[in-house]
Amino acid sequence: MKKRIIRFFVIAAVCSTLSACSILSSLADQAAGLANLANCEYNLKNVSNLTIAGVNVKNLTNGNITATDVVKLSSALLGKAVPMAMDVNIDVKNPTDRNAAMTAMDWILDIDGSQFAQGNSTKNITISKLATTTVPLGVNTDLYSMFSKDGLNSLKNFVSSFKKDGTSSKVGLRIKPLLSVGSYTVPMPNYIKVEKKTGANS
Repeated sequence: MKKRIIRFFVIAAVCSTLSACSILSSLADQAAGLANLANCEYNLKNVSNLTIAGVNVKNLTNGNITATDVVKLSSALLGKAVPMAMDVNIDVKNPTDRNAAMTAMDWILDIDGSQFAQGNSTKNITISKLATTTVPLGVNTDLYSMFSKDGLNSLKNFVSSFKKDGTSSKVGLRIKPLLSVGSYTVPMPNYIKVEKKTGANS
């Protein structure tokens, strides 16, 4: 009986050690995947489903804003709420022979070079080795504080600054990929500025 008990504890100890080693190995792989994001290349592919105060910006061409659009923008200013929503599509190219991965992403929206809003997106993303993955990011904020003084004309000019692919020289985006392990969150040390590369496909 005593030998059986000893054998049981020896087996349990071995299993426990193997389990711990497996967990540590998994954590090391995840950490390596996060670190490898620093070696990836980021390109702002395009912006879709862009609306400002209910106005579909994609429908605007050459700065032409319809009377209905003006009513929507004016009503938004009067109501002190100018919601902007857009889906940003980011191409992440992994030039290495190892996978890169994240479980979440913090984002900062810059307007005219200044930080305007920030948020977080939770989604598991893996960028396979030697591959490019399009990472979708939903961005939502309220622009009222930006136009509360200058009014409708300023807001109309801002709306007109967006191109057909949904990008604007007035709007910038920074991202910080994160890795969640259990109850812990490990971020990349710095934010990555995402810009549209010249000649890149939209």
